Amino acid sequence: MARRVLVTGAAGFVGRHLVGALVADGADVVAWRRPGEPGWSGDAGAPPVAWRDVELLDPAAVLAAVEDAGPAEVYHLAGAAHVGQSWSHNEVTLSVNVLGTHVLFEALRRVRPGARVLVPGSSTVYRQSTSPLDESSPLEPSSPYALSKLAQERLGVRAWLDDRQPVVVVRAFNHIGPGQSPSFFAPSFARQVAAIEAGLRPPVISVGNLDARRDLTDVRDTVRAYMALVARGVPGRVYNVCSSVAHGVGEILEGFVQRASVRVEVRVDPALLRPSDNPLVLGNGALLQRDTGWAPVVPFSRTLDDILDDWRARVTVEIPPL
Repeated sequence: MARRVLVTGAAGFVGRHLVGALVADGADVVAWRRPGEPGWSGDAGAPPVAWRDVELLDPAAVLAAVEDAGPAEVYHLAGAAHVGQSWSHNEVTLSVNVLGTHVLFEALRRVRPGARVLVPGSSTVYRQSTSPLDESSPLEPSSPYALSKLAQERLGVRAWLDDRQPVVVVRAFNHIGPGQSPSFFAPSFARQVAAIEAGLRPPVISVGNLDARRDLTDVRDTVRAYMALVARGVPGRVYNVCSSVAHGVGEILEGFVQRASVRVEVRVDPALLRPSDNPLVLGNGALLQRDTGWAPVVPFSRTLDDILDDWRARVTVEIPPL
């Protein structure tokens, strides 16, 4: 009998990739989404995914849904995911990420205390550093989002220490890939290039500071890491999920421009020039690799190819003609 797996936030960017990977791995997936969000049925011929509309801030609804699902594994991906937007939506960010996680753990404690749980935190909890960050690096959350993710991971560790719920916490660094919102820099660049190719905008991309460097992992490698941690991670332990390689923002843009089928001009706009708030974010993923054997396998060139091809397929319906 296939193992029953619950994925919260399953309709999001990472959630869709994770659901697909779990289905391919033979899991029986119960996928939660916010009421009104679209679902996804998986690949043709794959077993169906059981979608459920669950309001994470409703304790009674969450308890009933957890009891109905009866999961052996839980991937808690639901939450507010954008750092910049957390300043203008701080109440939503804190309530969904912190209170929502508390509600879920209370339900698990009552009806599924043995389920293995993964809580995806964020590298934004770390203090800025010019050196690779490992799990012992100093913490200094500097946004409402980062603060909410630190509180979320503490809830996960507490669930293990106090209730013996087998929880693994991750601090995920940047992950990119097809299907990501254009509010993030890599898909924003790809979307603009695809729109230029389609004749939907002038062949110019205006940019500001491109010097920042980020540790980037293909989202398909990220979900493989999550699955490896649920299978082999040590309960109560915090793990970085990262590639341990930093790429420049300018390098990402140049990669898309080189792949363009038409000439694209990159123009520096002085109005957009601002010092980077964090010139380098680089992780050390040695603990993850030691405990699980995971290593990234998707070539970075393929990641860029797939992001751009994804936007080529979507751009004509998402961007109005000039």
